[in-house]
Amino acid sequence: MIPAAHRATPSGTLRARGLGLPFDGEPGALNAITDVAGVGVGYATLIEGEGPLVVGRGPVRTGVTAILPRPPAQLHVPAFAGCCSLNGNGELTGTLWLDECGQLTWPITLTNTHACGLARDATLKWAVGRLPGCLDDAFGLPVAGETYDGWLNDINGFHVHERHVFAALDAAAGGPLDEGSVGGGTGMICYGFKGGSGTASRRIAHEGRHYTVGAFVQANFGRRPELVIAGRPVGRQLEMSAPTRSGDGSVIAVVATDAPLLPHQLKRLARRVGLGIGRSGTYGHHSSGDIFLAFSTANAAALAAAGGLADLVFMPDRQLDPWFEAVVQATHEAVVNSLIANADMTGRDGHFVAALPHAPLLALLREGAIG
Repeated sequence: MIPAAHRATPSGTLRARGLGLPFDGEPGALNAITDVAGVGVGYATLIEGEGPLVVGRGPVRTGVTAILPRPPAQLHVPAFAGCCSLNGNGELTGTLWLDECGQLTWPITLTNTHACGLARDATLKWAVGRLPGCLDDAFGLPVAGETYDGWLNDINGFHVHERHVFAALDAAAGGPLDEGSVGGGTGMICYGFKGGSGTASRRIAHEGRHYTVGAFVQANFGRRPELVIAGRPVGRQLEMSAPTRSGDGSVIAVVATDAPLLPHQLKRLARRVGLGIGRSGTYGHHSSGDIFLAFSTANAAALAAAGGLADLVFMPDRQLDPWFEAVVQATHEAVVNSLIANADMTGRDGHFVAALPHAPLLALLREGAIG
């Protein structure tokens, strides 16, 4: 029996498991990054207008996603983190310092390319307004990421404003998540189909304890013929017109875990995201920005220590294989969810992007689609 949260999103859209697609590994209760206790996700989705592009007036197909590594009252406590760039044609702010100190502080925001700086700055304003004293005699370097939605969206109209970032941050919470054309993923395209936001998780049993790994992707990458689902090259078999946008998009992925991992270990987890994305067929194009971040919610007391020595626990490196496997599995399923839990979209200048069609996909898988 497939749990309801695995079958469909809160808005009732089918997810990959609801369509009967097979995946390896044991998902968490929600099969989402929010299976990691304390992690919250919020969206602000902007869909307005239709017809020819008028810069500054639309059509608008964009938004903001906010990921909180800890509940708001605990955001002042850093989280150990690591990041990895598979291909650097993109932006993830704050990662120079994150690499230097191995810690993530403040929420992560994801949006379109031309709103990335605004999202970063608005996160600081949100923190000052919502968390009084959090930046007294201190500075903040929030992480904000982007992928390009200009084929569907009036990206040069700068329709994302501070209030949208605030709304996504205020909405961030645990629980089941909508996927597809929501938040920062609203205007994205993946493998020539409607892409966007996707998530999944895995449970790990280790020495008498259970841990969770959750992945979230903003999927905007790949070419139609590359798409592989359930090990089958279905993209080349689906006879549908593909968008004629230039470039090959990008993907931002965020991995969360409650396991006690150190920064260098989390960087190693972030590297495995590329293997998970590769399972869906892409080989990483020159023009694609493929940037990944992983963080751990463990060791909060040690990271909150004000001075002196702090004690922490960590997983020995030689025990990390189950976490590597979980990252690959969860990332792969998150990408597929971003495609399955989606709908057709028409954007600027009548540009149309079809959602991955469920019935033809299932027919190809039943027939054993081959190249």
